Amino acid sequence: MKKSVGTQIVRYTVVVGAVALITAFAYKLQLNSATAALMFIFGVLLASADWGLRYAVTLALCGAASFDFFFLPPLRSFTINDTRNWVAFITFIVTALVATKLGDQARREAESAKQRRREVERLYALSQRLLTNENVLELLNALPGYVRDTFAVSDVAVIAADHPSIYRSPMNARFDETVLRSTLLRGEPVKEAGIAYVPLRLGMRTVGALAVSGFELSRETLDALGSLAGLAVERAKALEALSKHRAEQEHERLRSALLDSVTHEFRTPLTSIKASVTTLLSAAKIDDLGRRDLMTVIDEETDRLNRLVGEASEMAQLDAGMFQLDLKPQSMWDALQPALQDAKASLENHPVEVRSEYDSLPKVLMDAQRIREVLMHLLENAGKYSPAGAPIKVSSEVEGDWMATSVADRGPGIDSFEQSLIFEKFYRGQHQRYSAPGTGMGLAIAKVIVEAHGGTLGVVSQLGNGSVFTFTLPVDKNSRENPYPTKTA
Repeated sequence: MKKSVGTQIVRYTVVVGAVALITAFAYKLQLNSATAALMFIFGVLLASADWGLRYAVTLALCGAASFDFFFLPPLRSFTINDTRNWVAFITFIVTALVATKLGDQARREAESAKQRRREVERLYALSQRLLTNENVLELLNALPGYVRDTFAVSDVAVIAADHPSIYRSPMNARFDETVLRSTLLRGEPVKEAGIAYVPLRLGMRTVGALAVSGFELSRETLDALGSLAGLAVERAKALEALSKHRAEQEHERLRSALLDSVTHEFRTPLTSIKASVTTLLSAAKIDDLGRRDLMTVIDEETDRLNRLVGEASEMAQLDAGMFQLDLKPQSMWDALQPALQDAKASLENHPVEVRSEYDSLPKVLMDAQRIREVLMHLLENAGKYSPAGAPIKVSSEVEGDWMATSVADRGPGIDSFEQSLIFEKFYRGQHQRYSAPGTGMGLAIAKVIVEAHGGTLGVVSQLGNGSVFTFTLPVDKNSRENPYPTKTA
């Protein structure tokens, strides 16, 4: 780095002062010429190691003059008469100059090593920042700012092979777009008008180009920067392709799950309806009671089909956010009582225990119709998977500003791995997939509704000991009493 004129003057003054100080010290103590020469050489080594060649040479020349004048006979004269003194003088000069060269070389190598270390640290810091971007456009927009901030350069511009636009940092320099695009096409680095144009390489392939102005970076660092940026661009492309592939796989998985669920769930009622209609249309004589039974089957199975279609339509609306909540302070009993009626068919072989005194609980801010639907899905789920006669328990309790409502069953339990999957659309347990009817949409619908209220829905389960589904809703702070009398089920 270039020093200011003032700094150079100060250093030259210090060099001359050091020569005078060494001379005075050695002359005062009447040291011999060899000791004085070593002191001058030591000063030369310090100057070359710390400040560089020019100051060390200055100290060596001034020191040689002082050495001749004060320490070589005849004293206080620049004349040398003795051949041995000439040898001593020349040896001093040569030693001082060699020491100057070696010291300066050691200093330069040390500075170069520090510079390389700093650049490696900056390259590492840049690589860490590049790992935060997983989208190509986002990376290209952020890359100029990353390089400018990390390497303290003036301005940066970048272009990618698949994205013809040039992405720039807030800049004052005017990059030559023609040179930048030529660097991309040719894959060769160029320095022009104080601007470095570096290709972004991935192996032998060029994936982009980078322009940097106001830099003090070595050629090796610029090449490493180009390789690092090229690798980051290709990584972002690979992640995008992987995400697209995963999305396609997920789409295919959901499509297969939907077809499997629809096929399984629709086939049963359609088979019953077809059989009933075929029997009615046959020539066989059917009494009025038999005819009524067949019509009842058709009616029930038609309702079941209608409900399946309704759930699928509702799930699509919930996913799209095409619904509004009618939030009012209401008792949880306002939703639980009709939900028990809605799930009556699934609960007919199970005693239901309501373990809370809802008249003593505060009201919650909710859409009663939507929460009724949540409770219905949870109760039906408990009824389907619990053995006949097993009780189903419903309870609510206040926890701070939230009311937690739980539905506990005595079913087979849910494996810990599947507990994170059962709230996904169309997912059904591996062991219950064909043993109990359902589309796998009930819990997904319930979760979306609860989260729209600002609450959470979760499950605690142990294999062989049943499951407890719990959802939370915010308590209405302005209403702490429920006007309904105590209810039992």
